Amino acid sequence: MPTTPPPAEDFGAWPQATEPAARRHRDAGPDHSEGDPQSGDDGATQGEADLPPVRRWISLGTAGFAALVAIALIVGAQTRHESYAVVMFGVQVLFVAVWTIASRPPAPRVVGVVGIAVAAGTDAAAVFTRPASLAPLAYLTAAGFIIGVVGQLTRPAGRQRVTESLGSSLVVTLGVVSFASLVVLGRSPKGTQAIVACLVAAGLALFIARFADSIAALPRIAPQVPRGGAGVVLGTMVGTAAAGAIGNYLDGLSPLPSALAGLATAIVAVMVDLSVGYAEASRIIDGDEPALWLARHIQGPIGAIAFAAPAAYVASVLLLL
Repeated sequence: MPTTPPPAEDFGAWPQATEPAARRHRDAGPDHSEGDPQSGDDGATQGEADLPPVRRWISLGTAGFAALVAIALIVGAQTRHESYAVVMFGVQVLFVAVWTIASRPPAPRVVGVVGIAVAAGTDAAAVFTRPASLAPLAYLTAAGFIIGVVGQLTRPAGRQRVTESLGSSLVVTLGVVSFASLVVLGRSPKGTQAIVACLVAAGLALFIARFADSIAALPRIAPQVPRGGAGVVLGTMVGTAAAGAIGNYLDGLSPLPSALAGLATAIVAVMVDLSVGYAEASRIIDGDEPALWLARHIQGPIGAIAFAAPAAYVASVLLLL
């Protein structure tokens, strides 16, 4: 039985469907996304063009802010413990505000209220507890986290993004408690000298690292993070040397232990500062809107000094006190 041939237009459908794609492929020319072996281009030029720029004045301003926070905490350590707690509370409030605005948790009011309440409690415990101890700070950390959990679960949104919000609450709580550990350290016989040595190392490391980025952020640590590895290394070295020099002049300290304590504090400070830059780059890559520019740029230095404070406490207890 003879078969009926398909309509003529069906035969022409196939080339019509594939011809535009083939024409586009011919018109596009060779693909140089992996580099042109004939020209010797390995694609680095295009990658370098996509790097986020390093804004010199912002790097300088961030360096100055890091130095100001460190100076405030160093000068405050020379006063009475109650006065130092007041200075510390002001820095803690700034930390809570900056971290909450920059991290943008689902329940910012809960995170902010819990952070400020824990800050006030830890400062009072650090000043009035006899003898000076970190135990009350640990209890307040646990209490703050529990209050944060209750506040997150009772908010109108319920359990929506509750894990992210609890993570922000925990980071803010740990940050304010870390600041308060310096008040406890200042009550030790040589605690003031230890605070000076360690915070000079941390503040100078942050300042040098950011200042070096304003000159030349090379080599890039990551393509999306406008920070240079040379500044991080140079800042850590200068901070360590400064701590050792301070240990040679302050009563009760010696250069080598002071330098080692400064090295530990400086390393923690610059690493936390870098990790904040990575976190912000990750949020931008995921498509989130950038945070307020002021909070975004000072989040790194104030967070670095906050989480370098426990390192200063531990290093001082092991090496200096």
